[in-house]
Amino acid sequence: MELRRLGRTGLHVSALGLGTMTWGRDTDEQDAEDLVREFAAAGGTLVDTAASYSDGRSEEILGGVLGRVVPRDELVLCTKGGVRRTRTGGVVDASRGSLLASLDASLARLGTDHVDLFLVQAPDAGTRLEETVSALRTAVTSGRARYVGLSNHAGWQTGLAAGLLAAHRDVELAAVQVEHSMLCRSAEVEMLGAAEALGAGVLGWSTLGRGVLTGKYRRALPPESRGASAHLAGFVEPYLDERASSVVDALCTAARGLEREPLEVALAWALARPRVSASLVGPRTPAQLRTCLAATDLELPPEVAAARPDGRAPPPHPGGGGRPP
Repeated sequence: MELRRLGRTGLHVSALGLGTMTWGRDTDEQDAEDLVREFAAAGGTLVDTAASYSDGRSEEILGGVLGRVVPRDELVLCTKGGVRRTRTGGVVDASRGSLLASLDASLARLGTDHVDLFLVQAPDAGTRLEETVSALRTAVTSGRARYVGLSNHAGWQTGLAAGLLAAHRDVELAAVQVEHSMLCRSAEVEMLGAAEALGAGVLGWSTLGRGVLTGKYRRALPPESRGASAHLAGFVEPYLDERASSVVDALCTAARGLEREPLEVALAWALARPRVSASLVGPRTPAQLRTCLAATDLELPPEVAAARPDGRAPPPHPGGGGRPP
């Protein structure tokens, strides 16, 4: 699998990243172990998780895999902090104390002394960005994280954070994580250009349009799907409208012509986007991962690669961060 430089840093990540949002809920320990083993065997290095995923269980499962299945130094670990679970749901908290405490807890669950990339999961309207950035700088200077960045922040917030970090000359904004797929192209309006100008790499999440670009929602709502899950129904619903359906229909038509799965074509399209360092997918099973991996060597015809389906950003999911905490 292709390795790409993350912005202007010295860190390289696999073009396809393995997301772990379903671990501890829909993906058990055995499937998670198989996912990491097959992903690494295919040349994948970037594994993305968060303290908020399954209330930390995702990190615990990943920690049980590290060293035992794949050597720690063969993976690029990315985790996120800034969304706390409370009795009433997820609460965004990007204060200095919360972020550093979250990072320490993540390291304990992962069983490692550092992560390669630590991101703030969502903008916190109640905390000055200067305070948030000071926590990111401490994360690097203390050795807990090698690189830092932001997830789901606006362009102006990203620019301000990069400037605040640059003022100290010892830590830089290495990455931004944004939703990006055939169904959501709002990042191309501002964020991709901003990240390029700032020297930050871009990690695109939900590359399969929250699962809709697999084509499984075309005719009905599969009972075992995320769209049918009480926890994730609101996450998928914004992409079940008429506009999204027209994009999926066109995707399926192209896939039939290429004799490939819609998922493969959607991923190949994302992997070919300029200015995106890595595209994240969250397969729940090894079989789903194998289909994703098949897209890494698919070269699309120019007319498909250049397609510009209408994309827009859906309303943010409750709990902040653009996706369920």
